[in-house]
Amino acid sequence: MQLTILGCGGSLGIPMIGCECAVCTSSDPRNQRTRTAALLRSATTTILIDSGPDVRYQMLRAQVKQLDAVVITHHHQDHIGGVDDLRPFCWHTPLPVYTQAATIERLRSQYAYAFDPGDSPSTRPKLELHAIDTQPFSVGDITLTPLPIWHGDWDIRGFRCGACAYITDVSSIPESTYALLHDLDTLILGALRYTQPHPMHMLVDEAVAVVERIGPRRAYFVHMAHDLDYAATNAALPEHIQLSYDGLTLECA
Repeated sequence: MQLTILGCGGSLGIPMIGCECAVCTSSDPRNQRTRTAALLRSATTTILIDSGPDVRYQMLRAQVKQLDAVVITHHHQDHIGGVDDLRPFCWHTPLPVYTQAATIERLRSQYAYAFDPGDSPSTRPKLELHAIDTQPFSVGDITLTPLPIWHGDWDIRGFRCGACAYITDVSSIPESTYALLHDLDTLILGALRYTQPHPMHMLVDEAVAVVERIGPRRAYFVHMAHDLDYAATNAALPEHIQLSYDGLTLECA
């Protein structure tokens, strides 16, 4: 199975509009970050994790021609703002979407036209909504275990698949979830920046401490702001912890 980081940027993306900092003006393509999303692929199944505002470009860049399901971590706009762009994957057959009840409610509100039973002269996404909580679920030959995490005071979900765990917008991890993170090969974890604590995200030092507690063989940070230069930050991190970049593809057991 492969995990591809489609985007690893924070909610504003990088380069950020109007910013002339060293990272936003960098010539290193690994400093150009679309909004955080990922793709899980087995030999027969393709799952999108989050559908933010950059999903159209991300799907084209990754040459995705088939999509079997979408898994949504939570309903902030940088994770659901591109749902309408999923239309090519569900012209005729509804696209399964797995997420929590609160996110289902937001999708039904924000994309009300997609659920209107009446006829429409224009195309609209056909979505088949499935509520998840903490029980594992399968799409094709891929099984995902939801991981309860805190995003400020939001109870949202990360996901574990085999020996890989994907935890993006996170401020803290409950003890009960740490118990689900043993024997990891790969951990994808949100780390916003070095300084200026954020009520809904971990700083780099906090994320490093979480990685060391969990003990995966390797870890990659996502949902990064423009404070983190790719090369300079990686040089300062432990060897088994690195920043991700858009397009990074990992083999996962």
